Parts: sequence; C-alpha cells; structure tokens
Amino acid sequence: MDQLAPGSPARQQRVDYDRIAPTYDRRFAGGQHGGTALALASLARELQAERVLEVGCGTGHWLAELRSIAEQLYGLDLSAGMLRQAGQRQGSLLLIRGQASQIPLPDCSFDLVYCVNAIHHFDRPQAFISEARRLLRPAGALSVMGMDPRALRGRYYVYDYFEGTFEADLQRFPSWEMVCDWTEAAGLERDQLRPVERIEADKRGREVLDDPFLQKDATSQLAFLSDEAYAAGIERMGAAIEEQGDSLVFPVDITVQMLVGRVGSSRG
Repeated sequence: MDQLAPGSPARQQRVDYDRIAPTYDRRFAGGQHGGTALALASLARELQAERVLEVGCGTGHWLAELRSIAEQLYGLDLSAGMLRQAGQRQGSLLLIRGQASQIPLPDCSFDLVYCVNAIHHFDRPQAFISEARRLLRPAGALSVMGMDPRALRGRYYVYDYFEGTFEADLQRFPSWEMVCDWTEAAGLERDQLRPVERIEADKRGREVLDDPFLQKDATSQLAFLSDEAYAAGIERMGAAIEEQGDSLVFPVDITVQMLVGRVGSSRG
C-alpha cells in the first residue's frame, strides 16, 4: 500500500497497514477473488513471464498465486508490516520497501508488472504507470486490477450508511478512463479493459452485522473513518434493521476489472 492521492479527504487519516497486517489476509478466507487470481495467472502464462513485480503487494497473497508460473517474484510495498507478513510465506519472494512512483529497480527488468486493488493508494498513480513502462521488457505487460466506485452507487451498502465514504472514494480512485489515458501516455499499447470478477454478496437484515467486511479495519473505506463516524454508521444500519427487519437488503455487487497495457516488440 502506498500513500493517498493528493486532495483526498482521507489523506490525513492514512490506514495503518503496519498495525492491521497480521489480520489482513482474513479478507481472502471466504474464497472470493477467484476470478482475479485466474485472470492474473492467465496473463502471466500468456507472457511466459519469468520475472514479475507486484506493486502494492501487501502480504504477498497475489504473488503466491504465481509461484508455479514465474521464476522470480518481486513485491514492493510501503508498509514494513505488510512486507513482514509477505516474508513469512513459503517460497522465496524478493521484497522491497518503497514508493510506487519511484521504484528502485533497473530498466527492462520484468515481463509483467501489476497491481491489484492498490492504485488508489499510490501517491502519484500516473507516475506508477510511467515507472511500470520503464521496468518492462519488450513484449512485457502492465496489469491494473480493481474497482471503480463510480459504478457502485446503490450497489455497495458501505456507501449508503457511512457518510463521506463515497465522496472520498471518488477522489481516491482514478477512473478507468484516466488510467487508460495514463497507460497510453506512457507509451503502452492498451490491449484490453474487461471485467474479471463480480462479487455479489448481498446481506439481509441482521445478517450484515456478521459480515467480516463490516469490521473497521477490513476495508480502507471504513478504516479511514474516525471511531465516531464509524459508530454512527453502525447505528444507522441498526436503526434501519429495527425498522425493516430481514426484508432490508444490504447490497454488495462489485465488479473487478483488469486493464492490460503492453510494450511493443521494440522499445522506442
């Protein structure tokens, strides 16, 4: 995880990923995100990737998915706590602490550079795209995977009950149009932007209170909130449940997309 984009109202309250690193992988326990893993592995195989870099690697969950495909797996993250967790995984991951906008690795080093649900954390996301272009070998590729909150209004209950989370995400998350523009400006050929996973996990009534993604540290949307703002959101949910009972639906309908930008056979 990297720093937040300038202008974000959440910038002054960064998530302490060092603190939550030991429990971070709980979000993967439900078996979701299979489509994301499959899309990433398929791209790595297509590229016959030998050297891979994940930027914003966190605990190394996605790198571990590529262990049987690539020979050398590198991960970069700003959080020392996250990197400590990644270092405990079986197999050798080459881990580096640093910023996504200034990666301390040589030109033309990787067949695949990617990030998953992380670009909105980078201090200068456009600079990350340029860095990826610099690091890629001929015929290599950049993959950016994640969601766009602009498509989630009315489809993600956190935005409905926790004041300011939607507005903050509009500032934190670059639109796919912006990311596509940055990719092309960096000299990468845009190959595809496509959905790779749809997470549908609606909750009814009090069932939502057991949702692990409702825990304050489970998502950055909630982690950025003050304790008072978080408690107010929980209170609003409780009041709505008391009024409507199990007929009340708390929607979760999130589409994860993947953008791929490729380097041509020769670097101009």
